[in-house]
Amino acid sequence: GCRVVATFELEEVESAFRHFWYTGMIREDWNAWADLFTEDVVYYERVLGTMHGRETVRNWIVPLMEQYGEIYGVYDWHVTDPSGRVVFRMINRRDHPSGDGAMDFPGITVLQYAGDNLWSSEEDYWAEKLGIQQFQEYGEALKAHDPDHRNKRRRTDWGGGPDWTSGSASGWGWPDQQHP
Repeated sequence: GCRVVATFELEEVESAFRHFWYTGMIREDWNAWADLFTEDVVYYERVLGTMHGRETVRNWIVPLMEQYGEIYGVYDWHVTDPSGRVVFRMINRRDHPSGDGAMDFPGITVLQYAGDNLWSSEEDYWAEKLGIQQFQEYGEALKAHDPDHRNKRRRTDWGGGPDWTSGSASGWGWPDQQHP
């Protein structure tokens, strides 16, 4: 059987991806980010398991990102295809509690655009071994330098990506974002 593949204008897919990036990685509004998926989204998290449905994704991502609020996503590259497929590589970054440098591990994501600024699937691959190593090293650095660093949510190195991929030095710095 042949598979019918929807096609989209590249500009539409690119615009939707930039909105997706801004909502999650820059604003860190994970409720609004979950709303960017179709109700029947399939989210393949290759380390943590597959999730079905927007509300399942929301119920996973909101507490996860609250628990690990010191991590932020740094853009590396992306490719966009008329099929609605977007593949991007990002760096999962924690600023070093000493105030000097960052602690990183990479990940690659495959998104499928569904139209109307919504995504029907996401597939995440991240360097699990490096992520565990970073988590352990960060814990040691917290004890050695600044036990309260995690709560400061510093974002001091957004990398060298396009201007739309960078946020404020503090995750709390967005006027339209609600924080406790």
